[in-house]
Amino acid sequence: MEEKTPSRRGLLARLSGTEARTVSQILRAESVGGALLLVAAVLALVWINSPWGEAYEAVRSFVPWPGGAALGLDLDLAHWAADGLLAIFFFIVGLELKREFVAGDLRDPGRAAVPVVAAIGGMLVPALIFVALNIGAGGSALRGWAIPTATDIAFALAVLAVIASHLPTSLRAFLLTLAVVDDLLAIAVIAIFYTDEFNLGVLAAALVPIALFGLLVQRRKTSWWALIPLALLAWYFVHASGVHATIAGVLLGFTVPVVAREGESTGLAEHLEHLWRPVSAGVAVPLFALFAAGVSLRGDALVGAMTSTVALGVVGGLVLGKLVGIFGSTFVVAKCTRARLDPGLSWWDIVGVALLAGIGFTVSLLIGELAFDAGDPRGDYVKTAVLLGSLIAAVLAAIVLSARNRAYRRLEGAEVSSTS
Repeated sequence: MEEKTPSRRGLLARLSGTEARTVSQILRAESVGGALLLVAAVLALVWINSPWGEAYEAVRSFVPWPGGAALGLDLDLAHWAADGLLAIFFFIVGLELKREFVAGDLRDPGRAAVPVVAAIGGMLVPALIFVALNIGAGGSALRGWAIPTATDIAFALAVLAVIASHLPTSLRAFLLTLAVVDDLLAIAVIAIFYTDEFNLGVLAAALVPIALFGLLVQRRKTSWWALIPLALLAWYFVHASGVHATIAGVLLGFTVPVVAREGESTGLAEHLEHLWRPVSAGVAVPLFALFAAGVSLRGDALVGAMTSTVALGVVGGLVLGKLVGIFGSTFVVAKCTRARLDPGLSWWDIVGVALLAGIGFTVSLLIGELAFDAGDPRGDYVKTAVLLGSLIAAVLAAIVLSARNRAYRRLEGAEVSSTS
């Protein structure tokens, strides 16, 4: 009697109809946000390098509430965008993370293994490249090790939407899940490595409004007059504790229930995500980009950035590190386990997605601001490097994925011809 060969799991197998629709909705929303993000970044670069560059710096450093010094809220507009508005972005990230763990790919250990391992590899290799290039540059330079580890999902999906009309939905879902895990790792990095000192008592006080927020959303009491004040109070206590205030958004997102109750068409997490994603993608993240991406390219600024080991570490990490880390870890999973690449996919697809993950913008810029103090020239070098590295990664990914998109389009045309 012939012994049957154990079947191998499909790596990045095709999605069910429900999952495909969910992924498509998120892709459309993130693509619009990515376009607005690009416009804001270009505007910042043009503005600061124009004759009105001093006006840009004046707006960026304007303190709208100087009387808030007693509460530690005498922040300029750039800090309000990074600490305040980005909390909305991280609230959406918290909702996405919980949805993935409760009802998405991450609830299944078998399916979660690939994007989780890929995200870890895509974080470790860029960090190692940065450290290797800066190990002899002094201890303070190494504070930027985490800058090239982040992936900007809005930018990446915007590029994907333009060039990848015929790519399989499973490949897009892989990028989305990979970016969600990447966000989780970035959140942990910010909370652990970029909090110099914190007040444990004030941080504990933040748990009170977070718990009340969670109690209300669990009971489906979603009136803005109750939830928004609690969210603002939680944000304030986290900010005052010394931990980066955006972590409050993630914690609040974790409290929201995902599964729809009887009589509900969607879960509360999906409802709040639809409600707040336009605010995040259309206002919060573009405004952050407007104030964070402005870097002078005049004089010796560009030359200084390109000769800085910090900048070279960021560019190398984003372009080469993401490619080697994500592709390499996915390849190892396929070769060392029973998983195999889905027959409808090619390893060139994974190369394209790995390159696309090298677009690190929003979180990379945020970590750069946390790593280097205002006035440190390396802060501007980081901005230049993030922009350049993201551009190189986007161009290389576009070349690879455009070729793959044409291949899938020819395949679909051949299938249609054979059935007609």
